[in-house]
Formats: sequence, structure tokens, C-alpha cells
Amino acid sequence: MDVGMLWFDADQKRDVSARITRASDFYKSKYGRKPNLCFLHPKTAGETHPGEVDGLRVQTSKMVLPDHFWLGIEKAEHKEIGQKQAA
Repeated sequence: MDVGMLWFDADQKRDVSARITRASDFYKSKYGRKPNLCFLHPKTAGETHPGEVDGLRVQTSKMVLPDHFWLGIEKAEHKEIGQKQAA
């Protein structure tokens, strides 16, 4: 993913999956399609890191600030390479 939407959500009353879903819903309403990839800070992911939320692949990165979510569409060529390496 080269381009995405950065979403800030510091609502600690919601679990991380609910926060990702809220960001994903906004992305879809704004851009007309659902994202399939989300990066978040390991601290935000917590110990119960959700690997996937509602069809959205979730990965951690220290490049994303805590309580921020970077959502977008995964590049097709990266997805194909990852699938070939897994096989």
C-alpha cells in the first residue's frame, strides 16, 4: 500500500477491532470501496492483536503513531508475491 487514509481514534472504551471497523466504515463511505489492509502501532494492537477484522488484514508497524490507523488497498503485486511465498 502506497497511499491510504490515516485515522485517529483514541477511544479507549472501545476495543481495537471496533475502532478499526469504525475507520473502515468511514473509508468506504468516503472512497466508495472497502479497504483491505490496516496498519497500526503495536501498542495500539495490544496483546490480543487481531490478525483480521471484517475481511481487513491487520498488521502492526512502529511507523504508525499510537491510536492511529492507516487504511488502504493492498497492492495486487504484493499480495501475489506473499501468496507465492506462502505456498
